[in-house]
Amino acid sequence: MRVRLLIPTAALALSALGLAPVPSVAAAPRAECATLDPGLSWYGENRQRLDAMIAEHGRCAERPGPRPVAVFDWDNTVIRNDVGDATLFWMLRNSVVRQPADWAATSRYLTPAAVTALRSACGTAPAGRPLPTGTDTRCADEILAVYSTAATTGGAAAFAGHDHRRMEPAYAWLAQLLAGWTPADVRGFAAAAQRENLAAPVGATQLVGTHQVTGWVRYYDQQRDLVRTLRRAGFDIWVVSASPQPVVEVWAAGVGVGVNRVVGIRSVKQAGRFTHRLTGCGNVPDGADSVITYIDGKRCWINQEIYGVRGAKAFDRQDPARRPVFAAGDSTTDLTFVRDATALRLVINRNKTELMCHAYHDADGRWIVNPMLIQPKSAQAAPYPCSTKGATDAAGRAIPALDDAGHVIPDQIDSVH
Repeated sequence: MRVRLLIPTAALALSALGLAPVPSVAAAPRAECATLDPGLSWYGENRQRLDAMIAEHGRCAERPGPRPVAVFDWDNTVIRNDVGDATLFWMLRNSVVRQPADWAATSRYLTPAAVTALRSACGTAPAGRPLPTGTDTRCADEILAVYSTAATTGGAAAFAGHDHRRMEPAYAWLAQLLAGWTPADVRGFAAAAQRENLAAPVGATQLVGTHQVTGWVRYYDQQRDLVRTLRRAGFDIWVVSASPQPVVEVWAAGVGVGVNRVVGIRSVKQAGRFTHRLTGCGNVPDGADSVITYIDGKRCWINQEIYGVRGAKAFDRQDPARRPVFAAGDSTTDLTFVRDATALRLVINRNKTELMCHAYHDADGRWIVNPMLIQPKSAQAAPYPCSTKGATDAAGRAIPALDDAGHVIPDQIDSVH
């Protein structure tokens, strides 16, 4: 690195008179800037923009104050496919989901139709006994339908009555189905599923009940490199996911993120074992089961766990000093926390309407869009209907998407794929 020598005018004058020279003053060199691997492909100028953000906010910028924070969603953002899905599929194939005393107790939002269907399909085994879903395809199919489609095998809605900005009951239900097991047990299930899914070829499927489902997962090389580069640059890196906490812990270790920097769906424990109840956030108490790491709930958990914001204020956007510098996500579940990032927002394009409306609108020039890094999706043929039904309100109704200034976002063309 070339260092420019700065010699004051007075020192030059003394030297010209033959007097004792004054030592020259050199500018302190800046710390080396970490940069992304140029051998890994990013869309357009995304790598250059990420490098610029790292240079501006990372260690080489020599900024005073706390370390800059970077927050990543997990499923389909850092990896391809879903680790919660992979774990449930393994659990059903290996018959480790425990019979509840009452299916209605597993989720406050299960509809009567879903409770009836689960009771009928899975029988009346003693509470706590693992269900034989590896061989009982009817029970496996019913659990799979409720989780994967939010409907029974007969087509009836499986969940109702929740806040659509804070809760996705099907995601929460996976954590609730872990009741009776310890965190170590669940980490073991996740690790077993991880081994199978990483070993399976890309595109592989597996049989669960009577259905062929996705059977492979891969880390994105580019995201591994981004996490590594951010760490070298001094960023404080977090993963916030709508998969169960112990499951995400297992997978996040693969990119060097420790358990104390992982926030997933957290369950209340009793005598060291998970229950059907969920840990609350902000002013939502444990056991109310009305908020998880989902849309506005992700903001709450980030504010609470990273910045120490307590009570109802944890759901509010904080001042810029208490928000992540960088955020990455792939789905509308990530929208609120990605919007909160102050420097750069990376969106992996999975054609999720509300997120893509904001990313393509790019009102402040801080959004970047990248196709999925393995098996990217094709372009969406019709524009995203941002101006009419680009968002969903707390009651689940489609409404126009609004930018940070409160303006309706125009319909957007899917241009990055």
